[in-house]
Amino acid sequence: MRTNRFGNTGLIVSELCLGTMTFGESQGRFGPIAGLDLAASTALVRQAIDAGINFIDTANVYSEGRSEEILGQALRDLGVKRPDVVVATKAMGTMGPGANEAGASRFHLLHEIDASLARLGMDHVDLYQIHGWDALTPIEETLCALEDIVRSGRARYIGVSNWAAWQIMKALGISERLGIASFASLQAYYTVAGRDLEREIVPLLQSEGLGLMVWSPLAGGLLSGKYTRATDGGNSGPNQGEGRRAVFDFPPVELDRAYDLIEAMQEIAAGKTVSGEPATVAQVALAWLLYQPVVTTVIVGAKRADQLADNIAACEVELTADELSRLDALSALPREYPGWMFAMQGAYRAKAASPRRVAR
Repeated sequence: MRTNRFGNTGLIVSELCLGTMTFGESQGRFGPIAGLDLAASTALVRQAIDAGINFIDTANVYSEGRSEEILGQALRDLGVKRPDVVVATKAMGTMGPGANEAGASRFHLLHEIDASLARLGMDHVDLYQIHGWDALTPIEETLCALEDIVRSGRARYIGVSNWAAWQIMKALGISERLGIASFASLQAYYTVAGRDLEREIVPLLQSEGLGLMVWSPLAGGLLSGKYTRATDGGNSGPNQGEGRRAVFDFPPVELDRAYDLIEAMQEIAAGKTVSGEPATVAQVALAWLLYQPVVTTVIVGAKRADQLADNIAACEVELTADELSRLDALSALPREYPGWMFAMQGAYRAKAASPRRVAR
């Protein structure tokens, strides 16, 4: 298991992160994803740690808090030393019927960090993330609350999830102006079949040095290898086969492009072996992400040991330059303004500088 520096911090994390949305049972919209009891969850935590994963991500809303409880108990039952694991959780989502039981207000965040720590059975988390955009709360209020959480020792670093580039940049500017803790990372959706992140957010992350945690790297199971143009039957979305994508079609994906990619990844996988076994479409999809320089860690979740083992084995998949180019071409985003203008005008400026000296 390779490791990466976490953004501009001194923290080191594994290139795969164990996601815990499957831990516990949920009655909400993400219920099809959850369902694991303590024993099954603990077995996955053990498997991940034995494979070299040192990073685990959860959230207060996962199974209405039960995911955090299970994760904390699993780490205690396994005797994992606290410094040996990086634990991340999130807050912003609805945790009750009250008007103030959601959002990124000081009121909510200062309550939720304590509630999360109680469920985890810990005195701190290593990364505390705002789970989404709260249009009602000023960014300054959110950031100052996070500063208090960091200064109190209840979180080591702070991050954000599912924000737009302008929102992240505004927050970084406010943090710099006020001299308070700033976001170290973004958790966002990114796959070879969904590269929207590359328009605005990837350049921002590269410019400002934030780490990228990728969620749903297999597009909600669409890139797992279970779904093809044939199993779709020509309808608007996956409707056959196994897995949660058949009953919970999320995140949204442009299917024609995705199926072209799946066919290409089937061919690529057919020519590779991993630990003596044929490579899978899922492994190729995960490997593509691991080759992207902006990616710090890829969050993988599972319900079964064989699923997690398949994901972990993606770290062994090596893609050639030609294979990467093929996947990049098939998954390329349609050109949009002002991106195509940047490319055109940038070409003019590039000619103004002499070529760099190279060794001969």
